[in-house]
Amino acid sequence: MPRRLILSALLLLLMAVLTLPVLAVILSWLELDGDSLPILQQMLQTVLPDYAWTSLLLCLAVALGVAVIGMATASAVTLFDFPGRRFFSWALLLPLAMPAYVVAYAYTDFLQYAGPLQSALRESFGLQGRLLPEIRSLGGAVLVFTVSLYPYVYLLARTALSERAAHLMEAARLLGAPLHRRIREVALPLARPAVAAGVALALMETLADFGVSSYFGIQTFTAGIYKAWLAMDNRLAAAQLATVLLLVVAVLLRIEHHAQRRMRFATSRGDRAGTAETVPTVLRGMKAGMAWLVCVLPITLGFVLPVLFMLRPLMGSWGDLPWTQFVGWSLNSLGLAGLSAALATALALGLAFALRREPDWLTRAAVQLASLGYAVPGAVIVVGLLLPVGWLQATAPQTAAGYWVTGTVLGIVWAYLVRFTAVALQSVQSGYSRIPSSFDDSARMLGSTGAALLLKVHWPLLRRSVGAAALLVFVDVMKELPATLVLRPFNSDTLAVVTYQLARDERLGEAALPALALVLVGLLPVLLLGRTLRAK
Repeated sequence: MPRRLILSALLLLLMAVLTLPVLAVILSWLELDGDSLPILQQMLQTVLPDYAWTSLLLCLAVALGVAVIGMATASAVTLFDFPGRRFFSWALLLPLAMPAYVVAYAYTDFLQYAGPLQSALRESFGLQGRLLPEIRSLGGAVLVFTVSLYPYVYLLARTALSERAAHLMEAARLLGAPLHRRIREVALPLARPAVAAGVALALMETLADFGVSSYFGIQTFTAGIYKAWLAMDNRLAAAQLATVLLLVVAVLLRIEHHAQRRMRFATSRGDRAGTAETVPTVLRGMKAGMAWLVCVLPITLGFVLPVLFMLRPLMGSWGDLPWTQFVGWSLNSLGLAGLSAALATALALGLAFALRREPDWLTRAAVQLASLGYAVPGAVIVVGLLLPVGWLQATAPQTAAGYWVTGTVLGIVWAYLVRFTAVALQSVQSGYSRIPSSFDDSARMLGSTGAALLLKVHWPLLRRSVGAAALLVFVDVMKELPATLVLRPFNSDTLAVVTYQLARDERLGEAALPALALVLVGLLPVLLLGRTLRAK
């Protein structure tokens, strides 16, 4: 009984820690009184319509772009066979290694008015003025997000097509349907829930972004939150904007969960074996060239060109690069990422183990709350952490809460755990799903319970899943910008923060070094995922 009480108390404490930022943002509406109501009315009349309209246009365009590219590439590598298909099947994931704000900096440096492309065109052909559309615009942001986030749709649609469409495609073939009709009426409808889930994930990343919207001057909700808090010094306005953003994300999360449930229908792997449709249709000539173009274009736009664009200023200023400072930035990033990855993975392992042993309502609630954290934008978490600090300091001015949250690693690690524990939990739960419950029963009969069960039975089977979880959290923390920008300790700039600051100051040559370092780190989970796909 005491052990159960202790476990319940720990679960309640964890739920409070993970939900405090969201609860603080929601409870901020209790401060709405006669003095603060005019602020809300002014926002409704001025900035809020612009934020809503810009965010809506951005989301619609990005949704269309990632759906078309993700579905086209998934269909190409799943339903057809052409030269380079095996390479493209994992290379299409490479843009996941590129943070969207790094892609934005790379394209801006190369395509802007004073960039090398327009300068060379003016010099070669004697032209004057601007020759290309302004990249730092809503259209430029749509391009950046589309080429950076389409792998979410590609990965889910590829899985849906490869695991669920084969036997139905074979049935349609036996009924005499031609290939184009089988694709249109069988494959595409089957992949529709996967596409919807991938689009929802891409839109959540788009709404949570701060680096691209701030650098391009796009008036989105996230940019508005930081402007209200940091520029206007109005925490209530920031909290109200954060609430609106949270509601939009909640809708997207609901869509994603609904789509994921629609994807979970039973399909026996045995139905796929031995059918003609399991062998992709071989393409030759012009058709093979079209499939090759469909795959190579997004890889080029989302990974190859941004890397080449960043290498150009890096090579040009190689002798002037701040190598000593770069080491400090790297150590700060590695320290925060390592600490956060260890804590998030430990929390995820503890939650997954508790759910497996005693799946009562409290444990399930704690796991579900932890699983929702990744959907909460970093800007909302920042506001949700700083609001209670402000309330506490107003009530007890002598308290040191402000110092501990903003002057030490406590605040930033707290924000990382709220956002990224879900990433680790998903990987650990995936590992647990492959361990039969009969193993636990056998271990209990042999006298292994509690911690002994976890260490002697589960841990040897979970090491790879736990390692993957730690790696994913580590990389996500390295690339995280919105929360790190505000909550990082004093004199503890990270690679992501320095990249943003240097690019904001138009020092793109210096920004290339930390930006490419982030890309190299981001390649680790992409290569791991590609290896898993090739093995399957």
